[in-house]
Amino acid sequence: MHYQGDTKAGTLIGKDRYGNKYFENLEEELPLRTRWVDYKDAELDPSHIEPGWHAWISYMVDKPPTQDPILQTQVRPWELPDHRPNFTASRGAFKTYSTVKPKLTAWNTTAEPRT
Repeated sequence: MHYQGDTKAGTLIGKDRYGNKYFENLEEELPLRTRWVDYKDAELDPSHIEPGWHAWISYMVDKPPTQDPILQTQVRPWELPDHRPNFTASRGAFKTYSTVKPKLTAWNTTAEPRT
């Protein structure tokens, strides 16, 4: 439980390679609020959710990756071996830069010494 007073009851559906646990409660009365993830770390970083589990938790598919053979792809050859966090709004964020010469140049004053 991440917040004080946060109580949830449901069935453990599965666990991913990062250690996150995924739950479901089909007796919940609110629609689209029946699935949730319990993150392994105290950091609530949604980039730690694998693509198959992301599809399940956002109701794109009905079966979790543990039951759907299409979503059981494991680690793909192009994936990094370790998780890399999302650097948005941090010093490590990607910043674009221009390779075009500016059209305007700043005016630099030069003061000649008086004689």
